[in-house]
Amino acid sequence: MKGNSMIIHISWSGPYNLNDIKKLNEDIDFGIYQIYGSHPLYGNDVLIYIGKAQAQTFYTRIKQEGWENTNDPNTIKVYIGRLIGKKSVSESEWDTQINLAEKLLIFSHAPALNSSNLNSLPEKELVEITVFNWGSHRQLYPEVSGKRWSSKYDDIENDAYYS
Repeated sequence: MKGNSMIIHISWSGPYNLNDIKKLNEDIDFGIYQIYGSHPLYGNDVLIYIGKAQAQTFYTRIKQEGWENTNDPNTIKVYIGRLIGKKSVSESEWDTQINLAEKLLIFSHAPALNSSNLNSLPEKELVEITVFNWGSHRQLYPEVSGKRWSSKYDDIENDAYYS
C-alpha cells in the first residue's frame, strides 16, 4: 500500500444492549463494534473491547464472545459501526477496509480486553490509513491516522523549524 492513502468512514450507532443486537437486520449487519462495560481497573461504562463482524452478523459474532456471561451483563453497551461512503466498494475492498480499520482502532485506543493488535502497529499496512468516526462513536477519537500512530514522525521533536 506504499504511497496509497486510504480514508475509511465509519458511521456508529448505539448504544444497544445484548438483546437489542438480536433485532438488527441480519442481512446488512456487518462491520465493527465497540463494547462498553465495567472493568476492575478502569471503572464503569468504559471501552473494553473493539471487534469486527466480517463473515458473520453482529449478533452471531457478539454472542460467540460470551458477553452475557460477564459479572454484570446488564451493563454491557454495544455500539456498531458500518462503513459509509459516496460510492460502493467491492466485497474484497470492504474486507480490506474492515480489517485495517479494526487494527488501527484497537491499536490507537487500547481497549482493556483486546489482546490482538495492541503491541505493535503493522506500519506497512496502516501508515497510510485514516479512519473517520461519525455518529455515536462514543470514546473513539473522531479521526485516527495511521501516520500519527506509526513511527513515521518519531523524530519530529528533534526537528527545528525556527532557530
